[in-house]
Amino acid sequence: MTYVVTENCIKCKFMDCVEVCPVDCFYVGENMLVIHPDECIDCGVCEPECPAEAIVPDSDDKAAAWLEKNRDFALTWPNITRKGTPPDDADEWKDKPGKAALFSAEPGVA
Repeated sequence: MTYVVTENCIKCKFMDCVEVCPVDCFYVGENMLVIHPDECIDCGVCEPECPAEAIVPDSDDKAAAWLEKNRDFALTWPNITRKGTPPDDADEWKDKPGKAALFSAEPGVA
C-alpha cells in the first residue's frame, strides 16, 4: 500500500504533510503535491496532517484516478522537504469539489 494525493490538494497545497514525512517522498507542482509511490513507506503520518483531506491510501476508491498522476509527476517535479507557504486563497479552495480540471502539470518551486 502507498498513499496518494488526490484532487482535494489542487489550489490548496497546505504542505503540512511535507513536514511529517520521514522519507521525503513529496514532490511539488504548480498547484498541488504528489507522493512518489515507490518511495512512500506507508507509515500514514501524512494523512491526518492534511487540512484538505487530500491524502488517502491507494486502497481508497478516491485514489484510483490519482495514483498514476502521483507516480508520473513525482518523476518530473522537484522534491519538497520543508513546508512552504500555501496560496493566499487556499482556505477558499479547501472544500470545493471537482477541482480535477484545474490540475496543472507544471512543476512547482521547492
